[in-house]
Amino acid sequence: MAVKPINQMTSDTEMRKVFCATLIDLAKENKDIVYLDADLRSACGMAPFAKEYPERSFNVGIAEANMIGVACGMSATGKIPFAHSFGTFATRRCFDQIFLSGAYAKANLKLIGSDPGVTAAFNGGTHMPFEDLALMRAVPTARIVEPSDPVQLKSILPQIVNHYGVDYIRMKRKKTVSVYEEGTEFEIGKAYKICDGNDVTIIAAGIMVEQAVKAAEELKKEGINARVLDMFTIKPLDTEAVLAAAKETGCIVTCENHNVIGGLSSAVSEFVVRNCPVPMEFVGVEDEFGQVGSENFLMEEYKLTAANIVEKAKKAISRK
Repeated sequence: MAVKPINQMTSDTEMRKVFCATLIDLAKENKDIVYLDADLRSACGMAPFAKEYPERSFNVGIAEANMIGVACGMSATGKIPFAHSFGTFATRRCFDQIFLSGAYAKANLKLIGSDPGVTAAFNGGTHMPFEDLALMRAVPTARIVEPSDPVQLKSILPQIVNHYGVDYIRMKRKKTVSVYEEGTEFEIGKAYKICDGNDVTIIAAGIMVEQAVKAAEELKKEGINARVLDMFTIKPLDTEAVLAAAKETGCIVTCENHNVIGGLSSAVSEFVVRNCPVPMEFVGVEDEFGQVGSENFLMEEYKLTAANIVEKAKKAISRK
């Protein structure tokens, strides 16, 4: 079984530690990998990488736009730059540099935006990206992934290294629930079907995958069979999986830790409305700013819980 039972999903592994350890291993095999950050080496847990490869680690200071320029310049010399900052600063603050120096110039840029959405927690609204997916989806040729747990992150990082172009990794920094069994493999661009069902499809990404699985369990108690897709690749969207979901289940609920404008819900609905229109409901932030609070509080505040998914699933089914 690739997906762990709910009662075995633990929150004891930090994504940043897995990211650092995996990148160290990949850098042993690929001498072109370099790492840059905007004075956040400790925050992203990358000190071990810097110790292992001091000549391949660069702190550009609190100057995110400059960091992107430096990274793209390194790309021009054949390097594979991984550049990190908090999601708000990795995207919104230096969007022009990503667009022009990165994608437009055909650079090989690997951008990590950490603490997406409510996972920014006590850093508050200034550090809480509810708009980064919308921005990055609008960048031609850019790919976007949002790993839901450490196992998935480990599986997709080598694929990112081996892909030439702009990749955006939307990643929680700290402890994350382990959804998948160790060794589970994923392919960028292909949704992972966690469970099958014919009554409704729940499409989720990132921290919302755990909530989607819990919602499916609750719906099952009421005789409702929900299909759950982990759409960890936001762009390019797995349109085959979405089309099958629309045809076979007749309604869809999207779940994202992001504004419902421009993110996963927009990507799925834009495809559905043009190819196989079915009732859709969205679980996400309803065009609001972030605020200070614990992650659990904020998930309740912005209606990002399993209970909210159950409610929207029933509503979607009623509209069939």
